[in-house]
Amino acid sequence: MNDMMCGKLLGDGCLTKQPGRKPRFQFTHALTDKGWSEHCFEELSEFYPLSPPKYKKVIDLRVGQGFTECYVVQSRTSQELSTLYEIWYPHGKKELPFAYIEQHFTERSLAWWYQDDGHLNQRNGVLKKLILSTDSFSTTENQFLTDFLDRKFGFKFSIDAQNRLILYDQFQITYFLKLVTPYIHDSMARKKLPPRNMKSIAKRSTIYLPADLILQKPTFEINDQYKKLAILQELLQDHTIFFKIASSKKNGTIHTKPYQIEIKERYKDQLIRLKLETGLNISQITTHCFLI
Repeated sequence: MNDMMCGKLLGDGCLTKQPGRKPRFQFTHALTDKGWSEHCFEELSEFYPLSPPKYKKVIDLRVGQGFTECYVVQSRTSQELSTLYEIWYPHGKKELPFAYIEQHFTERSLAWWYQDDGHLNQRNGVLKKLILSTDSFSTTENQFLTDFLDRKFGFKFSIDAQNRLILYDQFQITYFLKLVTPYIHDSMARKKLPPRNMKSIAKRSTIYLPADLILQKPTFEINDQYKKLAILQELLQDHTIFFKIASSKKNGTIHTKPYQIEIKERYKDQLIRLKLETGLNISQITTHCFLI
């Protein structure tokens, strides 16, 4: 239960406590996310005394129709929730419990947090950025989260001017989405890795390789390396391992040199599939072939 609650309390969940009373757990989701509300209720009600999602209409003059509609899940009191309140609200206000997060955060936590407070920005099938809305957390808390996500998963999140965590790198976004997909509920399908069209590779292509790779016969030598594409495809079956290998080669600035070559037809489909599945471009995939 702790990994789900870790994601929920980083996201839309909260613990509320009135003077002289014990704390209660609550989360609210938009009307359109009823399915996600029901799923979270079903998963968590095994461990906490929750009431089913309840429809609520809230007057809000800031929106055009003058009100918003949502589903609210609220709990009764319990000793487990009192313990959680002491951990997450030590001074009556939510403060990220670093040790608790370090201990309980899993891939499922990441997925629940993302479904609550995450946004995928894409244009024409191209992944632009992935956002985790952390604007309610302090700078210190967000710095902890970026460091923690880097240590645990290798993600290089940055913090934008609105105090949100942002991931820009297509390869890392693709890996993030592969990591959370097993835990994405059907009602949150909009946050999954989108289908992307396979674009053909031109007859002559420019490949950018690290400058320390000196090629004498570029077309022959690069096509010869493409024999290793099957190995990359096999490594990709465990995307965690593939990500660690690929990320280890992306640290620091790499000076490149362009080579204009003709890619053999028999390798084009493999290159396109790897490009779509990893978010790496053709030059990066080619570089990995040389590094295997």
